[in-house]
Amino acid sequence: MIYLDYQATTPVAPEVVTAMEPWISEKFANPHSPSRWGREAEAAIEVARKDVLKSVGLGGGSIAFTGNATEALNWALKGTVEKAPRGRNRIITVATEHAAVRDTCEWLAGQGADLTILPVRNDGILDLELLERELDERVLVVAVMLVNNEIGVLQPISEIAKMAHEAGALMLCDAVQALGRVDIAEGPDLVAVSAHKIHGPKGVGALWMRKGAEPAPFMHGGGQEQGLRSGTLSPALCVGFGAAAKLASERINKDYDHVLRLWAAATRALGPAWEINGSVRHRYFGNLNVRKEGVDGARLIADLRDIAFSLGSACASGSGRPSHVLKALGLDQRKARSSIRLGFGRYTSDDELIDACERISAAAYRQEKLKA
Repeated sequence: MIYLDYQATTPVAPEVVTAMEPWISEKFANPHSPSRWGREAEAAIEVARKDVLKSVGLGGGSIAFTGNATEALNWALKGTVEKAPRGRNRIITVATEHAAVRDTCEWLAGQGADLTILPVRNDGILDLELLERELDERVLVVAVMLVNNEIGVLQPISEIAKMAHEAGALMLCDAVQALGRVDIAEGPDLVAVSAHKIHGPKGVGALWMRKGAEPAPFMHGGGQEQGLRSGTLSPALCVGFGAAAKLASERINKDYDHVLRLWAAATRALGPAWEINGSVRHRYFGNLNVRKEGVDGARLIADLRDIAFSLGSACASGSGRPSHVLKALGLDQRKARSSIRLGFGRYTSDDELIDACERISAAAYRQEKLKA
């Protein structure tokens, strides 16, 4: 199989497997136990916490581990609303956000929050003048992701955070697709990240919190994670996240250069008949979302079962909903259906990517011939 679905998940790094193995087998103690074995597990988690904190790369702040990034984003939004000062009940977000943010915001709107969902330009980037017009003294939080999970477009996070702060609001950044791939810009007050997008294990995420911006507790019980997120932590998962984060920090430039070469190889192999969705300039280049007139993307996936690629977000694909991201770019249903997403990274070779792109183009050509 040729794996080109890096936005859905990434292969677990061998170094991560090695780091996790002892904590799955003989080192099974509860990290919240006062025993020597428990304290050893707790110490391993704290090392991992420091590695994730360093990988996020923002000054100060703290990390709380969560079950995944969806939990982190739910907690950030719901906990911030719970602590909102009187008169601040507005949430501003963007039409291209991941469902973890979009659906949570809509749920909060059903509970009485005043929700504003801003459109994006045809290139997928938020118009900052539009944001400026919407900001007022009632805004509590502005939620914008750094790297879009479907089209790879980068949002101007520092500028957005600065504008939010000038209005007295907090800024939440979904950095799931950014961690370990691009630098996380200064400015956000809350940042959600995930292990399995950076060659770590599934089942663990984290919320970075600037001091003073911590949301209200989301889970209650034993008072773990600074009293903010109760529940027994998995040393194996936390250690795996830490190992993946440390490796990503060490390799970020090497991995990015590799991705740039792969992008160039993929676009050459596909050729000019394929159009790129979203900004070509302001993006993470390991995400190539393209479309070709008249092609059925779902049929391409069915015809090429030994190549793993997608139509867009794995979460949205599972729900059966059409891509709200492509719709936000102004694409009609026909163009959205002709779009596919190729995701590649650290363990993708030039040869397998070129082979996959050539086979995708050939399958698309066969579709066109059958329709003619």
